[in-house]
Amino acid sequence: MANTDDDRRPKYQRIADSLREAIQSGEYGPGDRLPGENDLMAAHGVARMTARQALSVLKDEGVAESRKGAGVFVRSFRPLRRRGIQRLSQEQWGSGRSIWSADIENRTLVVDQVAVSEEAAPERIGQVLDLGDGETVCVRRRRFVLDGKPVLLATSYLPTSVVAGSAITQEDTGPGGTYARLAELGYKPVHFREEIRSRMPTKDEAEQLSISAGTPVILICRTAFADEGRPVEINEMTLDAASYILEYDFDA
Repeated sequence: MANTDDDRRPKYQRIADSLREAIQSGEYGPGDRLPGENDLMAAHGVARMTARQALSVLKDEGVAESRKGAGVFVRSFRPLRRRGIQRLSQEQWGSGRSIWSADIENRTLVVDQVAVSEEAAPERIGQVLDLGDGETVCVRRRRFVLDGKPVLLATSYLPTSVVAGSAITQEDTGPGGTYARLAELGYKPVHFREEIRSRMPTKDEAEQLSISAGTPVILICRTAFADEGRPVEINEMTLDAASYILEYDFDA
């Protein structure tokens, strides 16, 4: 990238932009080592802190990753394309397939942390699920790991009165997952609503997703509705923004 006199960007940002362009052009491919701090200091005539800041920009964006004792490398993880509409179709869970199968192709997905409990409903959850005083919820907390990389934290809330005694209260919900089990209980989801926003991660989220504090997360809150508009599940998801492409494909 040309360095013009009227370029008011900080030096570290110019260096980061130049490296990003080199990655996008294919000069550096997935898994390649990027120039180190000493290399950047010599090439651009900057102090070590400036070179370090430039590399930190790429790491915070999820473009690059540090390897202890080896340097900074172009991130080789391929983003997950989340097909927001296809994955929730009844053709998926109704036939016993995981809704994730619409996204992952032949990649390896592992749910490495699962916790299921009965708890008092948080106020925001109770209001959406239209719960009465004292009603509890079944809470399902999971972490999803794709190709060895944590990509998603999910917490689902379902009325205990609906799911008590079913496989939904177990770690393994069986073929088709939660939505297939709800259908068997007479609460088949017929409509979904997703709300999406973004923010910086909390310390706990950054640790669980193995991301730097500068990498944003995407928050998706999905509500599943049965017949007559009855809400039967709220799923609050936290996604590593650098690991996802959100795709919504629908007719006009």
